[in-house]
Amino acid sequence: MAATEPQRVRAPNMRDVAQLAGVSYQTVSRVVNNSPALRDETRERVLAAMEQLHYRPNRAARALKTSRSRMIGVLASVRATYGPALTIQAIESAAMAEGLYVSTAHITEVDTETISAAIDRLIDQDVEGLIVIAPQQRVFDTLAAMSDLPPTVTLRSGLDGDPRALWVDQMAGARAAVAHLAEQGHEYIRHLAGPQDWIEADARMQGYLLELSDRDLPTLPPIRGDWTSDFGYYAGRELMVVRDCTAFFCSNDEMAFGVMHAAHELGLDVPGDISVVGFDDVPSARHYWPPLTTVRQDFDELGRRCVRMLVDGTDASPGDVEPQLVVRASTAAPRRR
Repeated sequence: MAATEPQRVRAPNMRDVAQLAGVSYQTVSRVVNNSPALRDETRERVLAAMEQLHYRPNRAARALKTSRSRMIGVLASVRATYGPALTIQAIESAAMAEGLYVSTAHITEVDTETISAAIDRLIDQDVEGLIVIAPQQRVFDTLAAMSDLPPTVTLRSGLDGDPRALWVDQMAGARAAVAHLAEQGHEYIRHLAGPQDWIEADARMQGYLLELSDRDLPTLPPIRGDWTSDFGYYAGRELMVVRDCTAFFCSNDEMAFGVMHAAHELGLDVPGDISVVGFDDVPSARHYWPPLTTVRQDFDELGRRCVRMLVDGTDASPGDVEPQLVVRASTAAPRRR
């Protein structure tokens, strides 16, 4: 019989210390960083919890404040979608406020060789921390197989409880979108999903399917898209000719715009004949006609928190950055046929 592999024991993190000491993780961060704004008894309680758990602060992350390079590396997808682009801008602004620099490596292909080469380029620049906002599963599989990485923060859907992963609850956002349509009386709701291997696209699709299942509504097979308005337009035209649905939930706003264009071209009224919901709340969503109902994500806050986690050596606060349904004029109750 083959020997069983010993189970890995997770190293204690700042949240474990906070729970044992009965304080917030921000308080633990202040103790780690020798902040004077603490009562002595609080400091002693946190230090005792650290000793009991054998917790060692992430001094490599805190070294950002005194490092020679003062450089943060960002690994990003080459596709300049709205969310990642806005997050990079927020990271750059937050880093500048800390006196840090940002170097971004875009991956042109999502394969192990390309991903590894991009990370190596950042490490060659002596980056003291790494932020990953390329939301494809293969990126994280490649990272997991690499050793000697600098302190790393990832942006993904947080499905594995990784304390160094920041995330917006994509599934909750998708469920809110579908719930909104269902509560208006829509029974047949189509979903234009994002590309294969995109973690956020899969989470939104799962949210769509779960909400339909919980409401005992018919499940129409999701259609895999590519994030573009062109895809939304062509897919929307084909599906609206069949007229097997009264509403579309699209995995991003661009595809939703394409669906609305197709509806107008076919002489259908939005939202009278077809309701449409997007995801992201891009700036043009409020100015389209009709203004688009969508799910808003706070990409600025995500970018700021990425930098704060690296500078302070803190863990993420899962679920803090909640998506918000923004109801506008592209959705209404379906007309009776």
